[in-house]
Order: sequence, then structure tokens, then C-alpha cells
Amino acid sequence: MRVAVVNDSKLAAESLRRVIAESGRHHVAWVAEDGAEAVRRSTEDRPDLILMDLIMPNMDGVEATRQIMAKAPCAIVVVTASVAGNAAKVFEAMGAGALDAINTPILGMDGSGAGNAALLHKIDMVGRLIQAPKRSAPPVTPEPPNPCMVPGRCPPLIAIGASTGGPAALKTLLAPLPADLPAAIIVIQHVDKEFAHSFAEWLDEQTALSVRLAQPGDRPSPGHVLIAGREDHLIVTTDGRLDYTPEPADYAYRPSVNVFFESMARYWRGHSVGVLLTGMGRDGGTGLLSLRQAGAHTIAQDQASSAIYGMPKAAAELGAAVDILGLDAIGPALLKSLRRPLTA
Repeated sequence: MRVAVVNDSKLAAESLRRVIAESGRHHVAWVAEDGAEAVRRSTEDRPDLILMDLIMPNMDGVEATRQIMAKAPCAIVVVTASVAGNAAKVFEAMGAGALDAINTPILGMDGSGAGNAALLHKIDMVGRLIQAPKRSAPPVTPEPPNPCMVPGRCPPLIAIGASTGGPAALKTLLAPLPADLPAAIIVIQHVDKEFAHSFAEWLDEQTALSVRLAQPGDRPSPGHVLIAGREDHLIVTTDGRLDYTPEPADYAYRPSVNVFFESMARYWRGHSVGVLLTGMGRDGGTGLLSLRQAGAHTIAQDQASSAIYGMPKAAAELGAAVDILGLDAIGPALLKSLRRPLTA
């Protein structure tokens, strides 16, 4: 891939340039010293991926990301000295369209650097995400009944999938929901496991609902938001609990929205709602269709309010969404869906 570097630190920019050049798989398209230069260079010579710093003069990484996604959209990964220490701005950048974030590799005297392998893994993962082919839904194998496959034995469950632009969209969606919401919420956001905990803490501050990372064995419960927090896929198991699985191993999207939606369609027979928000790629489309076919109410975000109209577009093309709504309308639609029987 052609990778651009945006960083006002010459040492950090050189560290990133070396990592890319020595990979043998990617090469540096250009280097910019601040956000304003990055916006200009992107419109003149759009790269496949931008490694974007956060704190820079003239224009910071958040505003640069916002302008690039509006003028010359491409994949953007935030690379900063401390992801955990800049969590609020990281999630603001992700809300503006950044895909992910990672700490800046530390360049050693011998040219080696701590974090090089992690950065290359991130770059390779983004490459697979950009080039991921369309996938059909996996076949569903009938299972014997269990407590959460019997209508009325499970609380209502809202499952939300998101990727690029997801943090800001989730903040907008969850903020007005009441603490006594009579439904459980599961969030599958494409986010690195290294700062999934910071993401959960940040989102917990944006809503009256209780937010934390999902753990194996958890049961979804009303008023609580559980977030997929590993690179393995979150699933609903046969007894209605949550678990993680490495399979399918070849999915570019980890954790996968499709995998969770498919398991929910198979095993959850309480009130069900599936929501697919902004995101690059096609993850979640076939899973949302399975939910609709299983009787769940399904919603996809519309193009006008999406940072990237990829995942919800895939769902719309498949006829997977009962409703295609602007972001501000999805929260009220969720509350309405909990007050009436769901129909597909």
C-alpha cells in the first residue's frame, strides 16, 4: 500500500518512514508536518492509508481527519505517543473517520524500534480491511431448544455494529437513552484490543447506561451496554451467554459484526433489534439480513449521517434493513421498537 505519514516530530516521522520502508510490503507516499499540509497533500495525491498524529501545530489530527474524510476519503490510523493518555482525542478522531489508533514506535539507536511489529500488523490489517471481498453468510445449523431460544425467556436485546466513525455515532445514539432502558445492548465496534478498555470507559461517560467490556459467560441484562473487547469474535452461545471465538480466523474484520449478528439470529429469541452504523467495508450486512429473517427489527444508518457509507450501504443493498434512518432518528426508533411487537 501507499502510506502517508503526518507528524510534526521529525524523529517520529523518521521512525514511521523506516518501519514502512523496511517492511517490503508498503512504501511511503509522502510525509506532511501538520494537519493542514496533510489535507492539501491528500487532495493532490490520495494515499491508501494515512498514519496521522494527533497533536500538531496549524491543524491537529482530529480536524485534519475530518477534512480529509470530507474531501479525499481514505483509511486513516491515528499514531500518537500515548493512545491511553489521549483517549478523548483518539475517539474524537475515530468519530471523524479514523479507523484505529496505535502508539508511535520508539526508534532505537540501531534503527530498531519497540512497537514496529505492532504497527506493521495494524497496517496489514487495514490493507486486508480495504481489500476484503464480499462474503456470504455462513450456513446455519439447527440446534435443540435452550432457555434463550424460547420466546419470553430473554430480555430484549439491541445489537449495534459500527466501524469508521463509530465512536461519535455511538455517543450520539446512546446519550439520550435512559438508565432504566428495558433492554440489553451489545456493541461490536472495530477497535483495537489494546485500547478497548479506554473506549468502554469513555463511552460510559457519554451515557446514563452502564458500559463495560463483555466477558466470557456474561448474560446481557437491561440497562447495560457490553462491548466486544478482544480481537476474537464475540458471540451468543447456545444458552444465551456471551463468549469469544477465534473462528472464522480468516475474517479481516475482528471482532466481526457479522459473526455476532449471525449468532444472535440463531440463539436469541427474545425481543431483538439489530443496528448497523457507519463504517468502511461490508461487515454486518449479511448478519443483519439473518436477523431480519429471524424476525428481528433491523435498522441501518443512512448515507447522509454516516461518516463512511460502507457497512450500512451493504445492508441496504441486501434488503437487510427494515428501516434506513438518520443517526438522530435511530434512538427514538429503538425506544419505539421496545414498546411494540417486532415485525420484519
